[in-house]
Amino acid sequence: MFESLISAIESVVNAINGMLWGSVLIYVLVAAGVFFTLRLSFIQFRLFGHGAKLVIQGREKVDGISSFQVFCTSMAARVGTGNMAGVAVAITVGGAGAIFWMWLIALLGMATAFIESTLAQVYKVKDSEGQFRGGPAYYMEQGLGKRWMGTLFSILLIIAFGFAFNAAQANTMTDALNNAFGFDKTIVGIVIVLASGYIICGGLKKVARASELIVPVMAVAYLAIAMVVLVLNIEQVPAALSLIVKSAFGWEEAAGGAMGAMMAGIARGLFSNEAGMGSAANIAASATPNPNHPASQGFVQMIGVFVDTIVICTASAAIILLSGVLDNPGEQKGIGLLQLALTNELGGWSAYFISFAILLFCFTSIIANYSYAESNIMFLTKSKKVLYIFRGLVLAMVMAGSVASLQLVWNFADVSMGLMALVNIAAITMLSKVAFAVIKDYEKQMKKGLSPTFDPKQFPEIEGIEEGEWSTAKMAEKA
Repeated sequence: MFESLISAIESVVNAINGMLWGSVLIYVLVAAGVFFTLRLSFIQFRLFGHGAKLVIQGREKVDGISSFQVFCTSMAARVGTGNMAGVAVAITVGGAGAIFWMWLIALLGMATAFIESTLAQVYKVKDSEGQFRGGPAYYMEQGLGKRWMGTLFSILLIIAFGFAFNAAQANTMTDALNNAFGFDKTIVGIVIVLASGYIICGGLKKVARASELIVPVMAVAYLAIAMVVLVLNIEQVPAALSLIVKSAFGWEEAAGGAMGAMMAGIARGLFSNEAGMGSAANIAASATPNPNHPASQGFVQMIGVFVDTIVICTASAAIILLSGVLDNPGEQKGIGLLQLALTNELGGWSAYFISFAILLFCFTSIIANYSYAESNIMFLTKSKKVLYIFRGLVLAMVMAGSVASLQLVWNFADVSMGLMALVNIAAITMLSKVAFAVIKDYEKQMKKGLSPTFDPKQFPEIEGIEEGEWSTAKMAEKA
């Protein structure tokens, strides 16, 4: 009886997932990306260099969480096994052409990420400890006056990022260490729980500091390995690029047709960079922006989408395509295909490197996912007791994920994430006029050679900003 019930639930969840990720979300998020790109006059291309400059400037010390720390925290959540295993799956399902569509969706998604992160800064609030919090739930309540909408978003995010995805990341870590070194999953799980607990119990600032230390190291190390493979196969690069473009439009039989490449690439790209999901906007609101203007954090998160997909996912694709492993993949797919590619190119030691990379990618995802969920817990209730209970439940899910396969939980998380994205896209579309006005103000000041500052009094159309949080005097005082 119980098994039949579980089977029925799985069938329903899988059907909803198929509808969400197979069609609805793809069309909605692509449409949003095109709309915001056009309305912002291709800002992701026009001011890409300015965005990169703000990321670098964000390393300056501030009284709070710096823009660079927020950038690293959002990257910690974005960059995970999806950047390795997800790319391999996309290529397996849709052929090399899937990479072209991953690139395209990331370039469009940069504009969407810009909008949601700017709004998160506009409508941020300060908690009892002086820490800024915000995100979709907050701008839904303050900007739209719809607390019910923010509550729905918060619940969906907590289910997906607070519990299920953290269990999935822990499961991937224990599997990798068990397969590579034979480590006992229970012992590894306990270590993960202790390490995660130490950081997340320190709150957002400790999560941000840990991300600032770990993320750059793991990203550079992974890109260095990809660069070695690229150099070893430099003569094959033109052919690989040609294959990507030809396969994207169905000109190569290996791609399985243009539609297969398109659907696989767009779906994996959206899943990887999270543009439009509203997740990264939660940590974006916590930054002390530099310069003191909401749009500056929009620029920073725009660059995050670029690094996630155009840089790191492309590195994984290069390793697979240049290694020649697709000529004889055997039974390998997902992370196994990437491991086989690296082993063929660099030898058996590279399998251990991938295990180490997975360890870092997944661990940072756990602590960053927690930070997203914490902001939404604090939206639902200001009770510290509830927050402590939530931390305990998160760690319990990490332990459960370490020792058991929780496929139904992960599938349910995909549903939650998909619905979360639909709610967020609806909200940022309704608030888009606010975002456009704020971004226009930033560009206007920048063209005058000023360091942009935000004065809410100049925007009578914006309602719901907490009194004093964005006054020029107060922000100057913080700096």
